Amino acid sequence: MKELFLGPLIAFVLFLVTTRVLEWLKPRGRRLPVLRRGFATDAAYWFFTPIVTKAVTHIALIAALIPVALLIYGQLDRAQLLDGFGPLSRLPLWVQAAVMLVIADFIGYWMHRVFHRGRLWKFHAVHHSSVDLDWLSSVRVHPVNDALMKIAAALPLIALGFKPDALAVITPILTIMAILVHANVDWDFGPLRRMIVSPRFHRWHHTDEAAAINKNFAGLFPIWDIVFGTYHMPAGQVPSTFGTATPVPPGLLGQLVFPFRKG
Repeated sequence: MKELFLGPLIAFVLFLVTTRVLEWLKPRGRRLPVLRRGFATDAAYWFFTPIVTKAVTHIALIAALIPVALLIYGQLDRAQLLDGFGPLSRLPLWVQAAVMLVIADFIGYWMHRVFHRGRLWKFHAVHHSSVDLDWLSSVRVHPVNDALMKIAAALPLIALGFKPDALAVITPILTIMAILVHANVDWDFGPLRRMIVSPRFHRWHHTDEAAAINKNFAGLFPIWDIVFGTYHMPAGQVPSTFGTATPVPPGLLGQLVFPFRKG
């Protein structure tokens, strides 16, 4: 049990110290206190997400992969599934990882848009309920949200023949980027701002300012927002308020139950 908590605890301390140093680059009035609003809830998610949510997603992903494996191979063979099939599986692993990254981000863009409407919004509203947005807000994700996003990205990649091992190459990249883009800094990566997501780009997605609602859905490449008309990066401006009008409960347990409640 100690091992389950030790890794997240070490990572928590490292990210906390690093991001606090980075926040000193901001004007004093735009810094957040360490114990900002929602800190206790997000700290609970920091341990809940890698232990519970990860397990839920893993089980859901295996269940979703079973019919895909039966359709492709006619049997449940783990070794065969891990080996992939067809010409894509024969590409160098790093090439597979790069192509998968682009495809997964494209799927993630559209899934993100789907989560912003209808019945799925309440699951995603949990993530948008942070009113003091920083690196720790990145883990405030409902397990259903996490599972459906991962399944939607993984199934097409497996069906195309990619080796699942390549996912292990891109997962750390996506995890670090998810934490970085929520950080309380105003970076936009200058000339690369339209090529890769930045904290400023994603913080516009989280703002409750009317002009930016339902904008900046991309997880890694802003090109999807540019092409599909959801790009929002006003020159010289940064968002100042965050959250959602949807009344999400403040605590972890309340947020886990919230999407299943009527009304």
